[in-house]
Amino acid sequence: MEDSRSARAALGVELARSAGEIARRWFDTSALAVEHKQDGSPVTQADREIEQHIRNAVSEHFPDDGFLGEEFDETIGTSQYRWIVDPIDGTKSFVHGVPLYANLIALQEDKDIVFGVINIPNADVLMHAERGKGCWKNGTQVHVSDRTELDGAYVMATWLEDWHPDVIVDLHAAGAVLRTWGDAYGYMMVACGQAEAIVDYTTQAYDLAPMPVIIEEAGGMFTTLDGARDFDGGNGIASNGAVHDSVLKIVNQG
Repeated sequence: MEDSRSARAALGVELARSAGEIARRWFDTSALAVEHKQDGSPVTQADREIEQHIRNAVSEHFPDDGFLGEEFDETIGTSQYRWIVDPIDGTKSFVHGVPLYANLIALQEDKDIVFGVINIPNADVLMHAERGKGCWKNGTQVHVSDRTELDGAYVMATWLEDWHPDVIVDLHAAGAVLRTWGDAYGYMMVACGQAEAIVDYTTQAYDLAPMPVIIEEAGGMFTTLDGARDFDGGNGIASNGAVHDSVLKIVNQG
């Protein structure tokens, strides 16, 4: 089973790189047309082209696997594996020419996320993790920070619209440094020790699917805001583990 998983993980890394090539072709070009979905979120040709590219490759190599992506209907599989894909995480950044968008791919085996990859094409950074094999950034193994106190800890947010003002005040009072280096880029920063935590109050499954295995294999902790180990709980927090409870205590008061 591990060989089967690793074969899928190898394909996932390859597909993340090719997804990045497609994204860079569309990035910051006048040809990019932006539409809006029913929920008001933007979608582009790049989102759809990347997801279809990944779907086609998975279907060719592992036709029995399930597939959940942001842009098209879910495919129910017959194997124990399901791929979960966000073709462009941070589409708002993408359409505004901000180069911190990402391609996200995760592999779920039964109920556990066993592989995840974050690709930041315009930064030439790819981070991936397979369960039990560590977390790797451009071929170098990475680990979360060893900071144990909130004083001086960097806490990330994707956006602040759904943050209660008291949460911001109390984190600042505890000495935390707040920054909006969010979306997948913030989770990557936590995994490689450049930040201590990232908090997202509103998410979808495909936004967070790679994060449990990436953060945990880097030595950190990922949960929902009520402490459950679940990427599909509608929110999430990733940390170095040492500051996890302290951040949760503050963010849950809002």
